[in-house]
This record gives sequence, C-alpha cells and structure tokens, in this order.
Amino acid sequence: MTMISDDFKGQTVITTFEMTPGTCADLLDELKAAYAEFIRHQPGFIAAGLHVNDAQTRIANYSQWNRREDFMAMLRTSEMRARNRKIATLCSRFEPVMYEVAAVF
Repeated sequence: MTMISDDFKGQTVITTFEMTPGTCADLLDELKAAYAEFIRHQPGFIAAGLHVNDAQTRIANYSQWNRREDFMAMLRTSEMRARNRKIATLCSRFEPVMYEVAAVF
C-alpha cells in the first residue's frame, strides 16, 4: 500500500497518461496487467496507485521505489520496453517524472 511521509528516502515517480475516453479502459487494463504480472515483482518496487480523472482522458500513476536506479532498471528491461510500446499506442502521450516528497499534510 502506498504510504506518503516526509521522511521517505526512496524515489517517487508520477506518470501521467493522456488518452481519449474510448481508450481509457483499455489503457487501464494494460497498466493493471503490467503491475500485476511484472512491475510489482521488480527489485526496489514498493507500491503504486492508478488514478483516473472523471472525463477518462487522464490516468495518473503514483509509484514508489527504493532507489531511482531500481525504477530505471525496470524501464530498461525488454519486458517493460515491449509493454511501453503497446501502452504508447493507447494514449497520445505519457510522461514519467521523478519526485522527492517535500511535505505531507
């Protein structure tokens, strides 16, 4: 389960996906499968959450990793590169951005 705290020393990654409402469910299925079958089993993975906006035009993915290198290593695997190619066909764009927790209220 995702836990956000000011003393978290790991890597937070927030990825946003933009798509049409017609492809939202398909993209969400692909992302769920990626986590269930592959990502959650990778070294350094802690937790993640998928969020869909009301218009079904955006998905936000919040994930936590032990280290930046763990996330980068997962992205470089042939498995994830193949999955990302398929994901890219379901959305107009997606962008993972790394963050550090600055404050929690």
